[in-house]
Amino acid sequence: MDGTSGEIFHLILIKPTHYDDDGYPIQWLRSAIPSNTLACLNGIAEDCKARAVLGDDVELSIATYDETNRRVRPDAIISSIKPGEKALVAIVGVQTNQFPRAVDLAMIFRKAGLPVAIGGFHVSGCVAMLPELPADIRAAQQHGISLFAGEAEDGRFDIVLRDAYEGALQPLYNFMSDLPDMTHQPHPMLPREHVRRTLGVTSSFDLGRGCPYQCSFCTIINVQGRKSRFRSPDDLEAIIRENHAQGIHRFFITDDNFARNRNWEALFDRVIALRERERIKVKFTIQVDTLCHQIPGFVEKASKAGVSRVFIGLENINPDSLLGAKKRQNKITDYRAMLQAWKKRGVVTYAGYIIGFPNDTPETVARDIEIIKRELPVDVLEFFMLTPLPGSEDHQTLYRNGVWMDPDMNKYDINHAVTHHPRMTLAEWEETYRAAWRSFYSPEHMKTVMRRAVVCGMKPGKVMVMMYWFFFSIRYEGVHPLESGYLRLKYRRDRRPSLPRESWLTFYPRYLYETVRKHLLMGYWIARMDFWRQQILRDANRNAYFDLALQTDVPDELASLEMFQTTRGGAEAVTKRRGEDAAREAIKARAAAE
Repeated sequence: MDGTSGEIFHLILIKPTHYDDDGYPIQWLRSAIPSNTLACLNGIAEDCKARAVLGDDVELSIATYDETNRRVRPDAIISSIKPGEKALVAIVGVQTNQFPRAVDLAMIFRKAGLPVAIGGFHVSGCVAMLPELPADIRAAQQHGISLFAGEAEDGRFDIVLRDAYEGALQPLYNFMSDLPDMTHQPHPMLPREHVRRTLGVTSSFDLGRGCPYQCSFCTIINVQGRKSRFRSPDDLEAIIRENHAQGIHRFFITDDNFARNRNWEALFDRVIALRERERIKVKFTIQVDTLCHQIPGFVEKASKAGVSRVFIGLENINPDSLLGAKKRQNKITDYRAMLQAWKKRGVVTYAGYIIGFPNDTPETVARDIEIIKRELPVDVLEFFMLTPLPGSEDHQTLYRNGVWMDPDMNKYDINHAVTHHPRMTLAEWEETYRAAWRSFYSPEHMKTVMRRAVVCGMKPGKVMVMMYWFFFSIRYEGVHPLESGYLRLKYRRDRRPSLPRESWLTFYPRYLYETVRKHLLMGYWIARMDFWRQQILRDANRNAYFDLALQTDVPDELASLEMFQTTRGGAEAVTKRRGEDAAREAIKARAAAE
């Protein structure tokens, strides 16, 4: 069917951004991280189109928008829908900090009479963890905005499409108790014209959902469940081939913890075969836990499969803080061995570190960052504010106890303090957070990271680019690196409706000044960091560089390193580790005697 004589149903898929502190949507000419949710929904929509879920005489016209790199103009979208044609505006993958922007967009479409549905972690997390929907979600429903909780595979999106086509969208679609199996589901896929708007032409997909751990600050375990569900090696190969046909070879695998995928070896083996037999040279960024190096062959096969960057959730070096957040799987006594294992394979390591645990103070955070710089060979460290995100146990506990949390969901971006801290004021907490960034990304430490890279057989430019991105995003763009990109775009008329629209006489000169200034600073810092890189490469003794973080044979490191001795929890972790080591040695001795 060519659809020329049939009816047209417009499906508009929008992944929203969120507002900056001045009320302007955070938007770039090239964004840093692609939206996996948008890729998933686009793949599901294309499958619905192929199956003609609205009938053989209805053409499903699909349009996708990632607002982080493409301006969403509701008036243009509305005018593209001809009188008599039907449509659904689906605002997808909405995180908590994006919910205000999502509702603002939805209201424009609703005023034009178009049906709108909002889905994502904010809606799903609130449905899963709260006794009643919060005020912001109820207000959206009162304006006729439909809500979707759960995942859209296995025919769930079919239901929404058909209801929208019939003009009978439900106020809430709740699929939280029925999470679908992921095998042979429609593949996440975005056309190259969308992917090219990301830095490095990078796409994304997920191979698993859910997590068995119980971290109290995490929303994934309550939205995607504690029972892990996986795609198959056949699914992975199909995703790679479909993207390879478009010239896309770089991917961010969005699984929260790829190391706990029971099919990890079969998945890596399939990619290794594609790389070696068919010369499909794909590269990946994956997320893993701090115990991944203990899985026999995991790090080695990850490297052979093309994993070039790995994100590890260190979260903290104080075991008391980790235990308080129910992150029992993190053992600080394993951090060095784990990071060194990745370094030996030439993989760039970047780790997450949370600031705002109950025992944190400006002094202890500053001390811990210095310890990390000296004793852990991590290339890139990204900091997060401990944030009670709706959908997490932390948020549920504060909600039940009536503890103050900032009512503006736009601030829940892990970059702002949104609840009180027992030992710091909100201002002190945010300054401690900013000071941590300044400390880790000091010129001297960035040089150290590049020197370590050379010794480990890596090109220093690989870590230089990553460090530059993180350093510049925080210092000059004022946004978290995960939200960053190249060339900030601002539109005067897109300002948050609750704030006044600025005069063009003030807006445009300031925007021009900001843009020129940032590019001058960008050029300065790139030139300066590249000078360091070249200086290191010209050093005849560059391969002789050595420091404590790289040392694998520290005499009695559990007793000598600061990260094990500066906190009460650290001392307890050492005692526990010594007991475990003694037990293993006893088992070996008994086995030898027998």
